[in-house]
Amino acid sequence: MAKVTSKLQLTIPKAVADEYGIRPGDELDLTPAGEAIRMAPRGRQKSTRDLTERLKLFDQATERQRRRTRRWRGKEPGRRGWSREDLYTRGLAR
Repeated sequence: MAKVTSKLQLTIPKAVADEYGIRPGDELDLTPAGEAIRMAPRGRQKSTRDLTERLKLFDQATERQRRRTRRWRGKEPGRRGWSREDLYTRGLAR
């Protein structure tokens, strides 16, 4: 676990620093990531794809998913004798 000092400095555990090759004096990029903060050594990040490449990959993945969905010939679920609402009320006093 990392610790923030009173000067808002961050102490990184030695095992993490060793694993990622972080040394005293290295600069780290801190990026908001939803409810988390992504930390990466500056200058060592993999090159990011441009927008065109990312959209192309997204379209390819979407098409793969469409093909999978079309191939599915599974049996539709039949009557189970219970409903979804029953799951939320089972075990409760009636």
